Amino acid sequence: MTKIKICGLFRDEDIGFVNEARPDFAGFVINFPKSHRSVTPRHAHELRQRLSRTITPVGVFVDSPVDTAADLYFSGVIKIAQLHGGEDEDYISALRRAAPGLTVWKAFKIRREADLVAADNSSADLVLLDNGQGTGESFDWSLIKSARRDYVLAGGLTVETIPGAIAALHPWALDISSGVETDKIKDRDKIIAAVRAARKD
Repeated sequence: MTKIKICGLFRDEDIGFVNEARPDFAGFVINFPKSHRSVTPRHAHELRQRLSRTITPVGVFVDSPVDTAADLYFSGVIKIAQLHGGEDEDYISALRRAAPGLTVWKAFKIRREADLVAADNSSADLVLLDNGQGTGESFDWSLIKSARRDYVLAGGLTVETIPGAIAALHPWALDISSGVETDKIKDRDKIIAAVRAARKD
């Protein structure tokens, strides 16, 4: 069964919505002011306290210091670090040394076939294939049909497009944020519908 992550939680209400919907993963965007979903490590800790223990918490980072992710891991706020910036193999190695046991996901912008090759060769535990940093737009899915490893699919996903994405690509997981929002605010009904759609496969 395809797993699903609801990303960009930043309000107490958002936690209530995902606790009801029970996705596999919930994401917090850490210290990235360009996003309206950004939260501080302290705020992420407060939200994490209310998150169901059946949902795995993910910290989303964009070129953050290694210590930021490591500290959140050791304090129990996150179990996975999802890297969305220019983090390279040296960064991933440093993060693993700083936080042994932390699962690392690395996001790749897929614009051409060479981008998929880079994703396939990444040392990250899992790769996320996306159009960009939270653009809410999809990319050319034909570029990833030859992927050699499991991946998380992101970008442009909605309740309406989830069934087709699963049928065509069979991703290991889906990552959805703007697709479950109304006017940039998480929408309870859309979250519940998205989780149900992902679990129909």
